[in-house]
Amino acid sequence: MSYCWNNVLIKPDNTIRDALEIINREALRVVLVVDQEQHLIGVVTDGDIRRGLLSDLSLDDVVSGVMNTSPVTARKDTSRKALVALMEQKGILSVPLLDDTGMIVGLETLHSALNQPEYQNPVFIMAGGFGTRLRPLTDNCPKPMLKVGDKPILEILIRSFMKAGFSNFYISTHYMPEQIRNHFGDGSSLGVNITYVHEESPLGTGGALGLLPNDLPNDLPLIMINGDVLTKVDFQRLLEFHTDNQADATICVREYDYQIPYGVINGEGHKITSMIEKPVQRFFVNAGIYVVSPKIFQSVPENFRIDMPTLLEQHMQKNDSVLMFPVHEYWLDIGRMDDFNRAQMDIYTLGLN
Repeated sequence: MSYCWNNVLIKPDNTIRDALEIINREALRVVLVVDQEQHLIGVVTDGDIRRGLLSDLSLDDVVSGVMNTSPVTARKDTSRKALVALMEQKGILSVPLLDDTGMIVGLETLHSALNQPEYQNPVFIMAGGFGTRLRPLTDNCPKPMLKVGDKPILEILIRSFMKAGFSNFYISTHYMPEQIRNHFGDGSSLGVNITYVHEESPLGTGGALGLLPNDLPNDLPLIMINGDVLTKVDFQRLLEFHTDNQADATICVREYDYQIPYGVINGEGHKITSMIEKPVQRFFVNAGIYVVSPKIFQSVPENFRIDMPTLLEQHMQKNDSVLMFPVHEYWLDIGRMDDFNRAQMDIYTLGLN
């Protein structure tokens, strides 16, 4: 996604001259016309301006007279692959990204989508668990090394990050670490860098941060993920969200619906005030994917046991900015046997294997 899309916003009562100056100044070749609440109401390209001028409009006329009021748009969580396909199908060079209210939240261009950025941000994968709920499969194999399709879960995860432009990996191990090290080595066979940190005793979901080397960049957030997650989360968008919002930590969350299997009665004293048949309650649950800035991961002492929720709650109490990033894409925590069996079926339709 373009980082300078905010520079091409314009109001409908601005002039065509204003729009032309923006198009000439910026490299995005488009102007986004928005109302006071940042809702997209139109798009203007240099072609629209030329057609307006040929229709006897002047550069001092308002830009609303030349804007396209029905532009091609996409939801903010649309994958880059889908956006590229959309732009190629429609023969356009950019797509405004909108939230559910129609507010502009980004702009994807064909150029930026096709030119893969490279990220130096470290990716920390938690791969030390015992996988007890997947026994007997994990009696002789660490859970992240169980194969989904023809590759270990951990390799599928690493390759997903590679496709998004990440190449610096840190893997936390504890249970049967030699199998992970023997398979991946230093990562050179995949064209990436892999460094291992070993937990002599389990340190919780956040304690391994204290084992990371001291030479990690002081200005780059770290992406942290459980080694048993199968997902199509757009890691680029996740990192952009964290950076754009100047967060100290970002937690990926998944909407979870729970239907109460009974009719629920509400009342005051003996009087019934309402009856709801089998209501559905909605929650956001932790998806096991985080972005943490250096001040967060540097705060964990070496060999200190702590879980991520506890660590982040401590920083929230210090008024650090901890945000949530809803995950709408495919996500599966392979914790139980039915999850593992589902993954075996899903893998061939996800394009991850």
